[in-house]
Amino acid sequence: MPEWLYEDGIGEARAALVADGRILEAAIALPDPLPLDTVARARLIELTGGGMGRLDIGGSEAVIARIPPGVTKGASLTVRISREAIPEPGRAKPPRAVASDDAPAPGPTLLDRLTASGWPVRILRAHEPDALEAAGWSELLDEAISGAIVFPLGSLRLSPTPAMTLFDVDGPPPLEPLALAAARAVALAIRRHGIGGSIGIDFPTLANKAARAAVAEALDAALPQPFERTAVNGFGFLQIVRPRPRASLPELLRDDPVGAATRALLRRLERETPGSPLRHRLPPAIHARLMSRPDWRDALARRTGVPHILDSA
Repeated sequence: MPEWLYEDGIGEARAALVADGRILEAAIALPDPLPLDTVARARLIELTGGGMGRLDIGGSEAVIARIPPGVTKGASLTVRISREAIPEPGRAKPPRAVASDDAPAPGPTLLDRLTASGWPVRILRAHEPDALEAAGWSELLDEAISGAIVFPLGSLRLSPTPAMTLFDVDGPPPLEPLALAAARAVALAIRRHGIGGSIGIDFPTLANKAARAAVAEALDAALPQPFERTAVNGFGFLQIVRPRPRASLPELLRDDPVGAATRALLRRLERETPGSPLRHRLPPAIHARLMSRPDWRDALARRTGVPHILDSA
């Protein structure tokens, strides 16, 4: 039976839904003033046309797609966050909100979301065997950052773009078995990395219409609903649209690779056995990030019970 493995880490909370020693889904939650389903008072600070507007929510900004009748610039209203902020190269998509009659309340934490999923949740401790790593946590992070995903008959290249997340399929002939295996591999990767929004898959070109239909059916069988998709066209391209309540793991980690590497280092240091060296030579970028975050250094000392000496390489 699948179970969620959850860690309250330094700088992030992390979790993976694991079955048979394999990660099915994963999530990393960074501190966010406006997580999904937050209900808060907001002030309309700009009308942007087409019934849209810009909100100020406690110093954070969000976009509202449909301004309620009678609400004018400068007026206050209650809203619910319907999509978290999405990082993008050069600019970030702000959170989206909708008007709400509910009382203000914080959005659920990652642990709240796991508890509500219906699957059992096991909270991991640093002094215990590393169940996340045993399930492939480091490999998952490598996939998200590099985009390289290997499956038995070939490989995928995952590339987030502002327009959509793209998967390119590569592998040797015969092409039909390659495309069928790739369909399952893409579906598993979409679920594993929490990828939503518009997704494009560039399969090998298959001249046979029945073969293209079989590839689409293989994807349907492996990817949980809800989603919509096109057929595989004559050039091998298929498009999927899924709900996108928050950033995917690749978007989250690639937006701040130094932060991601620093938090991964803190996870390793927190799990080191007693008697391990306490002086560490770190890459300059990671060292600089840690020097700028005394709260992270303090948390590491508090959790391990020893002072760590952090030098720049």
